[in-house]
Amino acid sequence: MQKTEVITLNQVKNHPSVATFIARADEVLGAMGYTEHGYRHADLVASIAYNILSCLDFPPREAELAEISGYLHDMGNVAGRQDHGAAGAILSSIVLRELGMPEVEIGIIMSAIGTHEEENGSAVNPVSAALIIADKSDVHRTRVRNTDFSTFDIHDRVNYAAQRSFLRVVSAKKTLSLEIDIDTEISQVMEYFEIFLSRMVMCRRAAELLGCQFKLIINGVSLL
Repeated sequence: MQKTEVITLNQVKNHPSVATFIARADEVLGAMGYTEHGYRHADLVASIAYNILSCLDFPPREAELAEISGYLHDMGNVAGRQDHGAAGAILSSIVLRELGMPEVEIGIIMSAIGTHEEENGSAVNPVSAALIIADKSDVHRTRVRNTDFSTFDIHDRVNYAAQRSFLRVVSAKKTLSLEIDIDTEISQVMEYFEIFLSRMVMCRRAAELLGCQFKLIINGVSLL
């Protein structure tokens, strides 16, 4: 039987396949016209996912598993956008098994990665819920690759208009508030809802699994 051990995010980052697949996955999405899904996004989602469970007083190891899930969640895009959650779950299981992570923890991470997209996913456990909310919270102009404003599509406009985004966790009130500052001269708030409404519904349901209320605050106004 393979020896298992407590695997950290740093160990995962140092696995050669992880660095390669995240970089290649970002190249694939760039060629397809998607916003940034590389190391920046991976690091940020990992940090937010960890912070959610940590601030809500979930067990420390559960928060660490959310962190690892957040870092690995988009790796499956290396095989294409379609079903990238399932592909990422499988790739992650191979990496984590090589590192010696216990099967039960691998299973938790696989379920989180495999269910993080709104097309066919939903929160199935606390790690999954934290990953979903963290992933959907990353709306910011630094994700836009297109440098020609005149050719921006709606996704480019909405992300570029987002000057600030922050997920505020208030454990005492059991609230998870996504705060976004949008430059309405670049994109109207309605455009945000046009492309992200299904994601916000997914976040609301994920927050409910965590025993919390999800709030969306744009330009200081509470909209959800």
